[in-house]
Amino acid sequence: MDTGFQQAETVNKVLDALSEIRPFLNRDGGDIELIEVKESRVYVKLLGNCSSCPVNTSTMKLGVENTIKKHAPEILDVISVE
Repeated sequence: MDTGFQQAETVNKVLDALSEIRPFLNRDGGDIELIEVKESRVYVKLLGNCSSCPVNTSTMKLGVENTIKKHAPEILDVISVE
């Protein structure tokens, strides 16, 4: 399988996962942006109220990371960037 195709497929899975998470973040006045998918890592940025929320670490681990890994099991790490 072509690695460019695999990369595009992984990005699409990650975008699907973020679409599933986004309504929950929007409800609290926040959002999430995909920065990059590189190898087995996803880089995202929390926006709005989510960027300064005191529980955003839990949001990243329990919500974002778990949902992304459910959609794209090939992802090993989800990293929040500022």
